[in-house]
Amino acid sequence: MIKLLGILIIILGFSFKLDSILIIMLSAIVTAVAGGLTPVQLLTTLGETFVNNRSMAIFILIMFVTGTLERNGLKEAAAKLIGKIKNPSSGKVIAAYGVMRGIFGAFNVSFGGVAGFVQPIIMPMATGAVEASGNKINEEHEEEIKGMASAMENIAWFFCQVLFVGGSGGLLIQSTMKELGYDVDLAALAKVALPTAIIAIVASMIYFIVKDKMLMKKYYNK
Repeated sequence: MIKLLGILIIILGFSFKLDSILIIMLSAIVTAVAGGLTPVQLLTTLGETFVNNRSMAIFILIMFVTGTLERNGLKEAAAKLIGKIKNPSSGKVIAAYGVMRGIFGAFNVSFGGVAGFVQPIIMPMATGAVEASGNKINEEHEEEIKGMASAMENIAWFFCQVLFVGGSGGLLIQSTMKELGYDVDLAALAKVALPTAIIAIVASMIYFIVKDKMLMKKYYNK
């Protein structure tokens, strides 16, 4: 029972919003002491775990790079890029976002997902394209646009994040396959996933553009 003190420390630490690194290290030390490990054995275990999962270090580095890019105006630059579409329509805006999201997803760069980018930036562009054509947007149509934009975000991120060597998706697949007895190389995994990602993005673009035209005809007879 006392060996579970580490879990209690994590629960209490995050409940009181203490420093996450401090919580994890304290939990590890208490668990090691409760489990009878000496300081040398604890350090040896930490070292061996780090070496066996050293690809995680790449993921940590990418987190710093992504945070730096977002802090220096990545979202604003992406919004300007999509805003350059000629004769915009909801379908074209969503399709363009899918291409951009896929490319950045392949480099493991996040824009903040549905809440952080789609809702505050893509949705106004998509609904604005309808209103720019002289129509007051239909409420049901707006809900359809929300669904299409959110779906494109999820599709692009799901299929393209595994293209980045060292990304969380690839690491998850690698560790899962390793447990099943398959030694999967991350670069080979990205190479295999590339055609699937391209087909998923292109098929989604075609579907959303066609659906947008059908919705325009349904709600505005255009």
